Amino acid sequence: MTVDYVTHGHHISITLFYYAAQSAANQYRENPDSMKRYFLTAILASAAFAPSVFAQGMALPPGIAAETKAVYNSVKTNLIAAANAMPESNYSFSPVPEEMNFGAWVAHVADAQTGICSTLNGQTRRGDAATKTSKADLVAALMASFDECDKAYNALTDANATELVAYGRGQNSRAGRLGYNSSHDQECYGSMAVYMRIKGIVPPSTAARTTGGRGGSGGGRGMAGPGR
Repeated sequence: MTVDYVTHGHHISITLFYYAAQSAANQYRENPDSMKRYFLTAILASAAFAPSVFAQGMALPPGIAAETKAVYNSVKTNLIAAANAMPESNYSFSPVPEEMNFGAWVAHVADAQTGICSTLNGQTRRGDAATKTSKADLVAALMASFDECDKAYNALTDANATELVAYGRGQNSRAGRLGYNSSHDQECYGSMAVYMRIKGIVPPSTAARTTGGRGGSGGGRGMAGPGR
């Protein structure tokens, strides 16, 4: 089903904002002092997806679960491609000393996803990607984190999207946590894309658009993540 991109962009943005805002409300009940920071994150997370939707058409089945999974699958495609495309010699590269190197970004995504998605899957685990340095080990850790998240996203349905799950000292909606995970993935991919540009490598999302390939997972002109 192809939905007009303007209308659908509003739908996705509003959908993600709704669940992120719901998570913010739950967070407030547990820790009122964190409300401003968490609610701002909710706004930014929902807004982060809108530009690429407005800029491109997007073919998606309707529904909260389907849209949440589509966003995740899109950035998953880009992150895996980026991790594979960057030569191992550049995994230690950082543009300035204050920034993480490229390999550390891969590790950060892997460990964050492992923590978020394992919790949603019922058994919290801490990732150890941050202890790894070789490209092969880091890519393996990234893939393992996506295996964990695939379970969490595949378990999401329209019926259980608002189900509250324990997270830290509070509770969040299932869709809210998964929306946050995808927005965090997008943020990390955006940083990694800059590193690739500096090294003369075209980021996967841009390469897919310029070659007429699949931009992420949404089909010919699907959601491809940050426009870099």
